[in-house]
Amino acid sequence: MAKLGLNVDHIATVRQARGGIEPDPVTAAAMGELAGAEGITIHLREDRRHIQDRDLEILRRTVKTKLNLEMAATQEMVRIALKVKPEQVTLVPEKRQELTTEGGLDVIVHAKLISDAVKRLRDGGIVVSLFVDPNQEQIKAANKTGADAIEIHTGAYAEAIGWPDQERELEAIDTAIKLAHKVGLGVNAGHGLNYVNIKALAAIGGIQEYNIGHSIIARAMLVGLDRAVKDMVELIKYA
Repeated sequence: MAKLGLNVDHIATVRQARGGIEPDPVTAAAMGELAGAEGITIHLREDRRHIQDRDLEILRRTVKTKLNLEMAATQEMVRIALKVKPEQVTLVPEKRQELTTEGGLDVIVHAKLISDAVKRLRDGGIVVSLFVDPNQEQIKAANKTGADAIEIHTGAYAEAIGWPDQERELEAIDTAIKLAHKVGLGVNAGHGLNYVNIKALAAIGGIQEYNIGHSIIARAMLVGLDRAVKDMVELIKYA
């Protein structure tokens, strides 16, 4: 059964807006786990715009399920990951000016850089996933790096307007899932997923983990984090 990985980056975004100590992403992570999330995801960006090193260190000690660290494939980030030892690292592209991650890794172009990072992380006992678009050539390249899994970038699906376009994107995702399974990669998914579009995606099956943040935190502002997490878990569970 697919699991929910709760991304608490946006809790930290609100905190950093005032430069204070609240709301605390560590507290949010604990509440999310109690509500049914089976993993906690954070993105430690190079510019530290939301999650801070201290958050990562405390979450490593307090997360009871699985800690998934999203990060760029840089020397600095690899060193941090090897020191902190999250259960999983998801390598993602990163641009300073972007509001959120805008697309998947180009594993073909950056094969050596990514392969080197994957090897170091796996040698350190960390499961490694690569954030890629649902593109067959990128998935084949991801497999060659030695990664354990991919996370399918679902942005194109989330932004599609109208069922014909959504269906086309779902077909691309389904094809990507089947190819990943064929070559032995685990499959996760995330980006732009919400309480409406998760239903059709979860119904196709084959995805073991959904990493979702913005829509859950947005709903939590209105109904509370416990209810927001439980609602998403139910949608994934009974798709």
